[in-house]
Amino acid sequence: MTTLVPVTQDMILRAFALDGPDAGRRLEPAEVPELLRHDTLAWVHLRAQHADTPSWIVGNLSYLDPTIIDALVAEETRPRVTPVGNGLIVILRGVNTIEGEAPEDMVSVRLWIDPHRIVSLSMRKVKAIEDIAESLERGGGPKDAAEFLVMLTERLTYRIEAFWREVDDKADDLEEEVLEEVRPEMAGRLVDLRRTAIILRRYLQPQRDAMRTLQAVHPDWVEGDDLRQLAEELDALERVVEDADALRDRMALVRDEMQSARDERLNRNLYLLSILSAVFLPLGFLTGLFGINLAGMPGASWPWAFWVFTGALCVIGALQLVVLRRMRWI
Repeated sequence: MTTLVPVTQDMILRAFALDGPDAGRRLEPAEVPELLRHDTLAWVHLRAQHADTPSWIVGNLSYLDPTIIDALVAEETRPRVTPVGNGLIVILRGVNTIEGEAPEDMVSVRLWIDPHRIVSLSMRKVKAIEDIAESLERGGGPKDAAEFLVMLTERLTYRIEAFWREVDDKADDLEEEVLEEVRPEMAGRLVDLRRTAIILRRYLQPQRDAMRTLQAVHPDWVEGDDLRQLAEELDALERVVEDADALRDRMALVRDEMQSARDERLNRNLYLLSILSAVFLPLGFLTGLFGINLAGMPGASWPWAFWVFTGALCVIGALQLVVLRRMRWI
């Protein structure tokens, strides 16, 4: 058979034979369409954003159900698992490992997988895909479709858990610091943690549901140890989703603690201002009264009048402080 649509440069990122006499061999781009059509299990990973990828899939994989092709070339994706015949449409997300980009902006992997072919696509670099390719190049890696699916989900979940542990540690540090002293920069850290928890939950909840679907409607070629391993990955996702929910609640409590500390500091400052006002109000009244320029002001011609008046103000101020102390206002 000849390739209906030729391979263009940089469109095929990875291609391997997974079983048969050439198991583990990297495939040349021209070999890929033929091996995908045959019973020999082959895997190809395509660059989803490449302009020629949709036409290559439509032209070379036209024997697949149109539902499969539509899922592979769709512009927008959401985590899901959909059985079609003896295969699966699988769309999952993983932590973004590209330097300089936010890890919580998760990358999507979409694939069609059945016992004879695996076609995967991603918009950006996915470290889980790189792990599988490196294992195959070293002579290891998956030997059948079920092992490939298990390894992909395991590597995706491993990095999700590792990233989540970092987020959880940051949350623990923030909670501890808030109990000691509230500082202005903590508000930004709190917002970042809440945003991360919200984004992760948004992506991981449908991924958890997809893994549940896989457990419920898995094909015959996913069974035994592979199915149990997928159940373990589902359990790990369940924990991360639950922890993300818990983190949102924890950060709400931290926000309340920070607000309480700010309110307490504000109340303390207002209290001090009130004390100062209570002390200086009568003193201000006296200075205002004796500051008027009217005839008949007592002591206006006495040289010691200023010092006597100043001493009287000090005595009055001291008496006020004693009274406030006895009233337990200070």
